[in-house]
Amino acid sequence: MAQSRVPMERLFLLVLSFACFTLPGLAQRRQQQPPPPTGPWMNTSLSPDERADLVIKEMTLDEKIALLHGVGMPTDEPVTPQNAASNRGVGYAVGVPRLGIPGIDMSDAAYGVRSSGVNGRYSTALPADVAGAASWDPDAAFQYGALIGRELRAQGFNMSLGGGVNLTRDPRNGRTFEYLGEDPVLAGTLVAKLIEGTQSEHVIGDIKHYALNDQESGRNSVNVNIDKRAARESDLLAFEIGVTKGHPAAVMCSYNRVNGDFACENKYLLTDVLKKDWQFPGFVLSDWGGTHSTEKASAAGLDNEEPGDFFFSDKYKAAVEAGTISTAELDEHVHRILRAMFAAGVIDYPRQRFVVDPFAGFETARKIEESGIVLLKNEHAALPLSAARLHTIAVIGSHSDVGMISGGGSAQVDPIGGNAIMPPGKGTTHWLEEIWFPTSPLKAIEARAPKAKVTYDPGTDPAAAAAAAKGADVAIVFAYMWASEGMDLPSLTLPHDQDAVIAAVAAANPHTIVVLETGNPVTMPWVKAPAAILEAWFGGSDGADAVGNVLFGSVNPSGKLPNTFPQSEADLPHPTITMPPPESEHFSGAVSRETWAKGLPPFQVTYDEGAKVGYKWYEAEKKPVLFPFGFGLSYTTYAYSGLKVGAGDKVSASFTVSNTGAREGSEIAEVYARLPDAAGEPYKRLVGFAKVKIDAKQKQTVTVDIDPKYLSIWDEAKNAWSLIPGDYTILVGGSSADLPLKTTVSLK
Repeated sequence: MAQSRVPMERLFLLVLSFACFTLPGLAQRRQQQPPPPTGPWMNTSLSPDERADLVIKEMTLDEKIALLHGVGMPTDEPVTPQNAASNRGVGYAVGVPRLGIPGIDMSDAAYGVRSSGVNGRYSTALPADVAGAASWDPDAAFQYGALIGRELRAQGFNMSLGGGVNLTRDPRNGRTFEYLGEDPVLAGTLVAKLIEGTQSEHVIGDIKHYALNDQESGRNSVNVNIDKRAARESDLLAFEIGVTKGHPAAVMCSYNRVNGDFACENKYLLTDVLKKDWQFPGFVLSDWGGTHSTEKASAAGLDNEEPGDFFFSDKYKAAVEAGTISTAELDEHVHRILRAMFAAGVIDYPRQRFVVDPFAGFETARKIEESGIVLLKNEHAALPLSAARLHTIAVIGSHSDVGMISGGGSAQVDPIGGNAIMPPGKGTTHWLEEIWFPTSPLKAIEARAPKAKVTYDPGTDPAAAAAAAKGADVAIVFAYMWASEGMDLPSLTLPHDQDAVIAAVAAANPHTIVVLETGNPVTMPWVKAPAAILEAWFGGSDGADAVGNVLFGSVNPSGKLPNTFPQSEADLPHPTITMPPPESEHFSGAVSRETWAKGLPPFQVTYDEGAKVGYKWYEAEKKPVLFPFGFGLSYTTYAYSGLKVGAGDKVSASFTVSNTGAREGSEIAEVYARLPDAAGEPYKRLVGFAKVKIDAKQKQTVTVDIDPKYLSIWDEAKNAWSLIPGDYTILVGGSSADLPLKTTVSLK
């Protein structure tokens, strides 16, 4: 049974979370509830569309326009008449209290609710989204979203700004940890379930950043050049799956340009694809400061400007009164926002604050982290560790005596007690600063090996670390690479000379285990040296217990990589990231606010790799990798047999997975397809997957239904998905590089 925190620490957490919730003055900051609405739009037997139309009939022009924009960032600004009713989050759109329509209170919530500490609240930090993706588990994704939804409501918010699903075109992207990997089927499937989970708590769910926002460098000005087929089969396919299966109430458009137009005023993206092709009924809001026009953005399909009112307030009203924006166009935007509110339940189920349950949050976070930890190497069954056989353990590096690193930027969750590596009272969260959660791997290891002598070395000097490791029964090196919104990584090399530390420790002790805390793939020049390697990602509020449970075997690792780990940056589609010139850099100080608002000068990035994202690129270009997409080891072993493919109305793959080892485990079975030569795709595609739990020496029949779209190409001439007649090769196995089952099926 998985171990967790000791009771006294849990009791302290409960007391602290209750104290945060009851801080003096919190009651004065509570959202003022509108009077109980009584209009005909409160008839729940009507559809959200019908209810929205009834409200619109009662609204004034000013009330309509107030829904189309924010009133600033209340969390960073003084109280004003416009934001007084807000919950002090990062965004707020004024409601219509006289009609019982609440304001929309928004909070960033990529892996937990942001800025809780400054507001005297508590939030659970889930493992980074990429760790959730490594679980390949739709049920875990639902629980991930549901916990965020519950804690948003508990704190008084009714809209999430999570749901990131940009593909990992470049693994150096500073927000890779916020996203769900490099494959559109995996990422789209999981984000759909995450959105379902969030909206099950009557919170407006969001999917972002639409679209092709795949680097942070110059994100406000970069113009991404890509052809339609490549876009539809890669980044846009992830969004299509997320939108059509997850049914988010909102879509956030991104900062960048796509083929010449800003994403938030890009008619092809917002209207032609999103609202017409995918039949999206909700509303589109801009990323913060991502609106750059009034008439053009409105006509293109932007419904709400955030966080301010530069283009969609007075300028918008003037355009309506002048006739350059029609009343019908205005009402379309208002309808979509109101419809989203009714569909998500924020009107029928008003927010009621309550104390967050930290026990439930820790348990959910720990279980998701356990399912997402990836065992990359395990020579001679170095893991799991046996506490009874260990007398000395050397723990080295990465502040593992006090905490674990987290991802930064707008995703940042405030840790209880502040940054764990800072002195008491000095741990306030700051932008672009490394923040460590108080979840100590050292303490988790000590708790699981109470009779062993456990020593700690900070890992800042290779020679000292090697000396600490030499003679220990096992050396466990924790290494990290921090990442954040607002930056891209300079390389995939571990910072702070950690490669040298790992190499020195492994040379001194053959029983060395490396635990990586990263949100991105990393290079490993020392990969052959240690006995075992774990990728633990950014582990969340209870990451140390999850790592401890995997190290000591109370949890059998089952995670698999959602991103390829390349051998070097030279193997990437773009070996260097294209950087913006000073005049195109958001924070360069070279432009005025008004110039920036209207749009910085573009610089060009061309995705000439097209749809060859991640493993598809490495396969097509015949580049060997460090660890392939979909790879992950277990403490047991599996065998695949008996593949059968049905090709009737639906294509499905059935096969048997056998647990050939001595303990229970969960295997992620992956199904890929090679299209006919006429498709012009020299790579295979992931077309389905299933995570199955199997007892030792048992087997299970697995059936994976394959969506015909995943076997199709985007036909630009037809502007539609097209299934090419011919022979399709279906492959099944445990990773993109290990597919023992193969058969061919003819499709027409």
